[in-house]
Amino acid sequence: MGLFSRFATIVKAKISALLNRAENPNETLDYSYEKQLESLQNVKRGVADVVTAKKRLQLQTQQLEQNVVKLDTQARQALAAGREDLARQALERKSGIQQQLQDLDTQVTQLADQQEKLVANEKQLSARIEQFRSQKEVIKAQYSAAEAQVRIGEAATGIGREMENTGLAIDRAKDKTEQMQARASAIDELIETGGLDELGSDKTQLDRELEQLASQSQVDRELEALKAEVGSGGEKKEIEQ
Repeated sequence: MGLFSRFATIVKAKISALLNRAENPNETLDYSYEKQLESLQNVKRGVADVVTAKKRLQLQTQQLEQNVVKLDTQARQALAAGREDLARQALERKSGIQQQLQDLDTQVTQLADQQEKLVANEKQLSARIEQFRSQKEVIKAQYSAAEAQVRIGEAATGIGREMENTGLAIDRAKDKTEQMQARASAIDELIETGGLDELGSDKTQLDRELEQLASQSQVDRELEALKAEVGSGGEKKEIEQ
């Protein structure tokens, strides 16, 4: 049971989060305002119904009052004519109508009280709705301003991220440029030292060292021969003198 309760709580929380993201405060406020206007219209219809009922009872009261006057006149006429029995009947009917009039007066008074309460409620509700309407417009304006501020902030944040990405791109470009410059310097050094020519050769290090020794020996022999030649030439000049 505890696990199910926790699961239900999680589901409710996620549904609430989804509804919160989907909810538009402006639409919610407008809908609430419309519902309050509907309630106000219902109160007004209630007032109209009470007033209609009261008017109908007042019309009945007027008719009954006219009947009372008529019956009173008839009782007088019957008594004057010596018809006490008819006078009694007229007075009995008059008494019954007067009882109805008392009941109608009570009902009219109750309806009047109900009408007064409904009218007071209508005024209070109308005032609250008007106050809500003003607050609604203020809140909607504040929400719109906050929403615009959020958009601006998000745009600024987006620009900041783009600038950060641009900075990273520049750093990578600098690194690649430095690597390329180092490579170019290495190639220049190989060209100057002759190492670049040896890169495509199939000679081993031993071959290159032997060739270097052979070349040095050849230079030494030629140098000795040149010395001998130059030396012998100097001796001939001394003999001729």
